[in-house]
Amino acid sequence: MQRRAGLAVFSALALVSAACSGGSDDATPTTDAPIAAETPTTEPPTTDAPVEDPPATDPPAETAQPSLMDTLPIVEPGFDISPGVEQVAITGATPGSTVSIVTTTMADERLPAGTVNEPPDGGEIDGYGSFLFRNLDATTDWRLVVDGAGITEPFTVLGRDSHPDPAFFAEQRLVPGLNYIETRDGTTLSANVVLPGPIEDGPYPTVVEYSGYTPADPNGSGFKDLFIPLGYAYVGVNMRGTGCSGGSFRYFEYTQSTDGYDAVEAVAAQPWVFENRVGMVGVSYPGISQLFVAQTQPPNLAAITPFSVIDDSYNSTLYPGGILNTGFAVEWTQDRVDNGKPAITPTGEIIEGGGQGWAKDAIAAGDEMCAANQSLRMQNPDLVEEIFDSPFVDSSDNTGDLSPRLFVDKINVPTFIAGAWQDEQTGGRFPTMLDRFAGTDQLYVTLMNGLHTESIGPANFPRWIEFLDLYVAKRTPTLDTARVIAPILASGLFGTGELTLPDDRFTGMAYEDALAAFEAEPSVRVLFEEGAAKGTAERTPLPRFVEEFESWPIPSVEPTEWFFGTEGSLNDTAADTATQTEYLALPDGMPATFLAEESARNSSAIWKLDVQWDWQHNAPGTAATFITEPLSKTVTMAGSGSADLWVQSNLGDTDLEVTVSEVRPDGQEMYVQSGWLRASHRALDEAESSVLQPVHTHRAADAEQLPDGKFAPVRVEIFPFAHVFRAGSQIRISVDAPGNNRPVWIFDTISGGEQVIIGLGGATASKVVLPVIPGINPPATYPKCGSLRGQPCRAFPG
Repeated sequence: MQRRAGLAVFSALALVSAACSGGSDDATPTTDAPIAAETPTTEPPTTDAPVEDPPATDPPAETAQPSLMDTLPIVEPGFDISPGVEQVAITGATPGSTVSIVTTTMADERLPAGTVNEPPDGGEIDGYGSFLFRNLDATTDWRLVVDGAGITEPFTVLGRDSHPDPAFFAEQRLVPGLNYIETRDGTTLSANVVLPGPIEDGPYPTVVEYSGYTPADPNGSGFKDLFIPLGYAYVGVNMRGTGCSGGSFRYFEYTQSTDGYDAVEAVAAQPWVFENRVGMVGVSYPGISQLFVAQTQPPNLAAITPFSVIDDSYNSTLYPGGILNTGFAVEWTQDRVDNGKPAITPTGEIIEGGGQGWAKDAIAAGDEMCAANQSLRMQNPDLVEEIFDSPFVDSSDNTGDLSPRLFVDKINVPTFIAGAWQDEQTGGRFPTMLDRFAGTDQLYVTLMNGLHTESIGPANFPRWIEFLDLYVAKRTPTLDTARVIAPILASGLFGTGELTLPDDRFTGMAYEDALAAFEAEPSVRVLFEEGAAKGTAERTPLPRFVEEFESWPIPSVEPTEWFFGTEGSLNDTAADTATQTEYLALPDGMPATFLAEESARNSSAIWKLDVQWDWQHNAPGTAATFITEPLSKTVTMAGSGSADLWVQSNLGDTDLEVTVSEVRPDGQEMYVQSGWLRASHRALDEAESSVLQPVHTHRAADAEQLPDGKFAPVRVEIFPFAHVFRAGSQIRISVDAPGNNRPVWIFDTISGGEQVIIGLGGATASKVVLPVIPGINPPATYPKCGSLRGQPCRAFPG
């Protein structure tokens, strides 16, 4: 349950004192009775009869104090009670009054004497007259205690599967412009509807974008500008607690998923929607939201296209390897907190700072619904505080709900997912959940090197349009309009519009034939060496070559070991003799991130062709590095990796960063991928782990310091990647403290100069296991150093 400052303190009821001590021994003698001697003699009795102890008496019984139901009258609350999905909202109450919540059983339970009969959870009504209780059991009867003076009739909240009748959605009508969609608990979500033509010319294939950004802003720009020219109707919906939507915002609590269900169904019920089924679109936040919504299985969801997403909030970007990412992850979260602040004061004045500007404009223009929907904003929790309070996966009350990998098996609609290995925001770990999409036979995947926006770049754009045409519009795909849009999109995102899309693949085919041809293709496409396509400018987001596979992980992958050796060698076999190497973990010895200008962090500058990197070398003695001999043949890799280390630290713990790079014959070193782990988080989920991917529990009970003076086995997960190491190149592995090997991310590391020892050879042979894919024939020539997107290059000092 929610815990808040200002918890109402209820006075204990007076205890009932029942210290009665009666009995015949205390009776007053009659005057006719003989008077016995009042002073006992000091001599023992002369009788031979045994002396009996006086009869035992029971201690005074404690009387249980009355229950709340005995002492508080049932009252009409005087405010609105709105049960939702596992929560209940109170609005219209008197600011400063108190409210607590109890189960009916708790309210009727008699507590032992000496305890305080106090409801365990509650607080003070905020200045908007509101309060929100979260995480309530839907199978329980609840009551509210008002000002400690009265108790309400019981009520229940909604369960996760308490979906409304279809008639609830059919009665709602949406028109072009700003609308409000009513959800199952009465909360209204702001929604911007844009049609490609008049309503009467419909129905139109329709897509929905759903996030806490500004999709409902009728004057904003974004995906609506992309889909309207393609002939799609667009509906942008703001999550509860953001923009002009009502309710309170908390990062992906389950009620946001059911809100998404309701939004999909309400939009699908509109007469202007083709076949009354909709698709979902979005990159990053509105991409991730699709996974959360699709798990609820809205009946009229046609397909989803989640791009640049996460598989797990904790491991992907927030606490990679158990180390807090105070760069992008915390900064993004703080933005969400600020965006969720109320737009107006309780008395209706516009608030400067915080909130979303478009909502303030709407209120200023007279939007009474938007104004009323600000009433629960003070109930938005401090998400940044929650992050700092949750360093383990089991230290938050909703961690399990924030891991798409745990529920993507519930997604039962065609899904097209795409993203980049070196994604500077969401991290690029999402491919580790691809084998969990068991609920759909139509899973299509595009994977590539690069950054956060690669997923909607020109390399993936044509297949995305084909997918939506086939599964949402149900028409034979054509790229005629996309050829006009793609250069404009690329110019804004990447700084170049000099590119062309491929020819149409389904010209002359009937829809059914085009669909069959699309579904017959391998479902996984890996775009190699994005940024070095022939005939394009350096870092143009197009690949040099493409490989296709039936599934992920790639079935033919060959886990291949390279062992750490003495003098920085990286070998096919381990040395027989145990030895060691060491370094000082000094994260402050280099920049936190390898983006050249800190002023450009979190901005679109990182996606441009002219991005400047500052990938620096470690100072001597601050990293353990290992390198192979020049490869005798080309090795192509695609998948996750594992650094299986034997580690000591003189301070009992350390933060580890393992980086894979390629040292080329021309003396240049190219970044490939990294992985991270706090050594005390090394406990593995053995059932989930594989030889190529260690999966850590990150539970508080499993955390363990490194043993003093002894080596401990520590497996570091290397995030997924795909890369070609050509003959003549060398594979290089570095182990150091986190920093300078990931743009935008900044680690709240515990490292600060500890001595870290890595075991080499014998029983403590450290190694790296990497995903080699046989049978790939890449171009023989090297891509220009620095041309690959998301992969900086630097001169190698060897």
